[in-house]
This record gives sequence, C-alpha cells and structure tokens, in this order.
Amino acid sequence: QVQLVESGGGLVQPGGSLRLSCAVSGSILSINRMGWYRQAPGKQRELVATITSGGTTNYADSVKGRFTISGVNAVKTVYLQMNSLKSEDTAVYYCNALRLGWPNREYWGQGTQVTVSS
Repeated sequence: QVQLVESGGGLVQPGGSLRLSCAVSGSILSINRMGWYRQAPGKQRELVATITSGGTTNYADSVKGRFTISGVNAVKTVYLQMNSLKSEDTAVYYCNALRLGWPNREYWGQGTQVTVSS
C-alpha cells in the first residue's frame, strides 16, 4: 500500500514563509516525478511545482521566484519552501507522485491547509 503524507501547513501573515514536506511509504519500486498541487475554495486544482527523479523542476508562473521544490530520492521525500507568501496562495496543498508505465500510476496525499492572512 503506497501512502503519501503531507505536513507543514498552517497560518502565516503575508510576506511570511512556510515549508511543506511530503513523505512516500509503501512498496512502490521507484517514482519518476513528484509534485505539489493546490486547490482554493471554489477553484479548480492547479499545479504548483514538480520535480523529476533526475532533479528537473517546473513551476507555475504564479509562484516562480517565491517557491522552491526539492527532494531526497533515497527516502522518497519532497519539500516545498514557500517564501513571500500572498493571500492568493491560500489553499489546500496536495502532494503527488507519478510512476510512468503501462499503465501510469499516480498517488495523492490527503492535503495540508495553508492560510495566508493578516
């Protein structure tokens, strides 16, 4: 059974910082890509950032220059450092893991709440 567990969410003032983490456990042999998605009330889920097993990163335009994704492959852990937070960053953040194959396999965490408010 593959499990993804997020942590690090909370309440922060605009301009502040938070660091999210996601740990993967279970029998999955390898993961090709991990990432973070978020969903605000009344809005669709959107991609925040991804990182491949080779270290290639990708960011949504709205977070470029403010957020940094990193990972530790040996322990299947991914982090999201969030700086200069804005009110529009408020959302539930979800960790995602992708294993390419026939078929592809995707796994999701339960989500962690990030609230940016003064």
